[in-house]
Amino acid sequence: MFIGHFAVGLAAKAAAPHASLGWLMAAPIFLDLLWPIFLIAGIETVRIAPGDTAFTPLAFDSYPWSHSLVMSAVWALLFGGGYFLATRYLRGAIVIGLGVLSHWVLDAITHRPDLPLAPGSTTMVGLGLWNSRASTMLVELALYAVAVWLYARTTVARDRIGRYAYVGFVVFALLGYAAASEGPPPPSVTIVAYVGLTLFIIPVWAAWFDGHRVLRAQL
Repeated sequence: MFIGHFAVGLAAKAAAPHASLGWLMAAPIFLDLLWPIFLIAGIETVRIAPGDTAFTPLAFDSYPWSHSLVMSAVWALLFGGGYFLATRYLRGAIVIGLGVLSHWVLDAITHRPDLPLAPGSTTMVGLGLWNSRASTMLVELALYAVAVWLYARTTVARDRIGRYAYVGFVVFALLGYAAASEGPPPPSVTIVAYVGLTLFIIPVWAAWFDGHRVLRAQL
């Protein structure tokens, strides 16, 4: 998934309203923040293979350290635990940990059977939603629409940054989704990895506009 993961981050604000959206957004995309680093380091591999699924030209050959079920649980415990140690906000830590784990669950729905259960495991999981472009877009856009509504229902802008930086984020994510789903295959795996690093902008941007919004319950 792509904006389906963003949807989890936005919706999580309603579940942990006192956590910064930056952390809430970083959680469900955390595995994808690790993945390009592991690609560049040669720890994991991917191929550009148009037609591997209807939705993406990427064939995920090996990514057990970022995307296996066991490692997803480990990353969830580390991320959620680290957040709790830093903030002592237990509710936020639980939501963030679950957010990290949600990435594997959503990927298991969309990917073909290429998600390992653990490093070294030969059992692969994936329900293959990506085999249908229309179904994939319907599911992701529906999740995103609900999440945008939930976030807007939970918070309200206190200034122009809180309003327009949020709207810009929503639109930017949709444009990025359109480019990823409708654009040509990437020219190389190196480009895939370095473009993947730009995802680090997302939690920073989310923290920025969330800091300029207040909870509606506090009004």
